[in-house]
Amino acid sequence: MYFFNKTKLFLKRPSSWTLGLAVLMLAVCAFFALKTTPEYTSLDDVLKAGEITLITRKNTHCYYLYRGQAMGFEHDLAQAFADYLGVGLKVRFIEKTEDMIDSLTDGTGAFVAANMTKASEKERQIVFSDGYMTIQQYIITHRSLSRIKNIKDLTGKTVRIGKGTYQQEIAEGLVNQGIDLDVQFVDDMSMEELIQQVAQEKIEATIADGNIALLCRRHYPQVVISDVIGTEKKLSWAVNSNAVKLLGRINSFFRTIKENGKFKEIYDRYYADVDNFDYVDLRAYHRRLKSMLPLYSPVVKEIAGRHGFDWRLIAAQMYQESHLNPRAKSYADAYGLMQLRPSTAKSHGVQNILDPVQNITAGVKQLKYLYDYFEGAKEEQDRLFMALAAYNIGQGHMRDARNLAEKKGLDPDKWTSLSRTLPLLEKQKYYKNTVYGYCRGSEPVKYIKKIRLYYDILKYKEIEYTRAGNQEPQVKSRASS
Repeated sequence: MYFFNKTKLFLKRPSSWTLGLAVLMLAVCAFFALKTTPEYTSLDDVLKAGEITLITRKNTHCYYLYRGQAMGFEHDLAQAFADYLGVGLKVRFIEKTEDMIDSLTDGTGAFVAANMTKASEKERQIVFSDGYMTIQQYIITHRSLSRIKNIKDLTGKTVRIGKGTYQQEIAEGLVNQGIDLDVQFVDDMSMEELIQQVAQEKIEATIADGNIALLCRRHYPQVVISDVIGTEKKLSWAVNSNAVKLLGRINSFFRTIKENGKFKEIYDRYYADVDNFDYVDLRAYHRRLKSMLPLYSPVVKEIAGRHGFDWRLIAAQMYQESHLNPRAKSYADAYGLMQLRPSTAKSHGVQNILDPVQNITAGVKQLKYLYDYFEGAKEEQDRLFMALAAYNIGQGHMRDARNLAEKKGLDPDKWTSLSRTLPLLEKQKYYKNTVYGYCRGSEPVKYIKKIRLYYDILKYKEIEYTRAGNQEPQVKSRASS
């Protein structure tokens, strides 16, 4: 060590005690330096590792597993972002917002995609991306409380809210405004569970994000989405405040997928026609799932599995065709559960068109034939929807719609293209130049929308069944989300 006196600089050998003290001081300084240095995942870290970690929740909007396949709006967006970066996607599940923030600050997660708005920000250790979806908050009640139309009608009612959520802030604001509410805050209960409790009349009301409420209403048609509360909010992703480059790449990603149509494709996968709600139809559907479907589900499971389809897809199609009435007959001379025409039934060896087993078997065989016919479609979902549409209106009109798509510069192997050209076959301007002429082209578009709705409800029931600790037998699936 160096010491100074008034005239010269000289070197003095340190004692062991002095050396030990110096080492200890350096260790303490290093420890505090490490403790105060923020740990976070940067874009460079992600690219170097070849993997990015998503932080999200398990629910119908964010992430869920169906037959071993990861699904959910936020998950699919995150997967598209990982593909955009050219890296793999890893998923961490965290339910509480504050714990998600901790994961960003300690570097165990790169970004949060979990139905979050900028109003969820409680610490400046995180920053939010540009908004990518607009939502609002709604009062959720049971149909038996239809007199509740607005905020003031909640006076004297019990409202149950998730603790530490944005909805808690709204409820507290209502109380501060002088509205007499009995507000109950609960831990470890998702927005979906609260909506389910409203449907079961265990609670009188809750407050929920509009997108979640619309998804849940399909499964719980007894609930009513009432008055809007508060202002519109934008869903955003969150990153560590130091991850500037990663934030920039996220914003660039959202701009890109909104321009090239990828965002709409993912959005439509989960939210297409979600606000199209027919209470009478859905109540009837849920009733028949309990009373009628069990009569046919063993046969449907066996035959669908044999031909590589998810049995729930076939059940959804069967309901759309006949409402599970084995003796149904249409104006177009179609019969039975799968509404077979005599010529189609004969081609598949049917002896008794009204026999449920023969009818279902022939219907699934016909769908498989059509599925194979459209083997040129690269995407599973496109191929499946094209097969279903052909089941509804025939291959000839589908060929006309495909030819029309090509003339308009659209991809004939995309259902999004055909859903645009099929309705045009109702117009003389278009059908006069086709091989098969006029058809009610809007019908197969509606047909597939209905099947998707019924199918989603059946999928949700399996997810709930599995969450309850039960195991559903796995069948090789051809149905897509």
